[in-house]
Amino acid sequence: MSDVADQIAGQVSGVAEAMLPETPFVARGLRLDWAAKRGLDIGVASTALFLLLPLMLVIAALVWAGDRKAPIFRHTRLGRHGRSSGCLKFRSRVPDGEGVPAPHLAARPRARAGWAATHKLSHDPRITAIGQVLRKTSLDELPQLWNVLRGEMSLVGPRPIVQAEVARYGRAFATCFAVPPGVTGLWQVSGRADTTYAERVALDVDYASRWHLRRDIPIRRRTVPAVLAQRGGK
Repeated sequence: MSDVADQIAGQVSGVAEAMLPETPFVARGLRLDWAAKRGLDIGVASTALFLLLPLMLVIAALVWAGDRKAPIFRHTRLGRHGRSSGCLKFRSRVPDGEGVPAPHLAARPRARAGWAATHKLSHDPRITAIGQVLRKTSLDELPQLWNVLRGEMSLVGPRPIVQAEVARYGRAFATCFAVPPGVTGLWQVSGRADTTYAERVALDVDYASRWHLRRDIPIRRRTVPAVLAQRGGK
């Protein structure tokens, strides 16, 4: 596992060295585009929450019916400038399903290598039946619209990460998270889990270092087709 982790760290370091220009947020401060982005976030997120509330109530009921546990999961993630916040999701795992069972990884070398490389499992034993559907369709992320309203996230940006992933970003972390994390982003519409971790970092650096409001529009437009095509499922 350590060899795989070292290889990933080396790839990410190379990406960081090659792509670390100042971001518009760092170099120029708040701009009119930033105010417009925040305004769009509030308008779209509030409208979406209103329209999708019936669907979200149904999902919450289905998750709760599975094991009579809370349907909303609050996971600590790092966002802009490394600040932590509670990223909301519909719970797709069994209760107390945070840690990957050691016997599962010990008995499956490919799963162990995949976990070391991407911090994800293609066949996760912790995922419930309804959770598999929610994750495949990205419906589990609908509660993050509330994070957007609170200003903890944007509709478009790098995905928020956990503390353990900071080392994988290396020097690229400051660039990637000089912008707010997003519900969707360039990585999500460019292959998601079909990409390597180094490619994910490169996409995040590209988005953050060349951000402009006009870049968000095609990403939003490509999000729904990418989800419907179930490309790079979680």
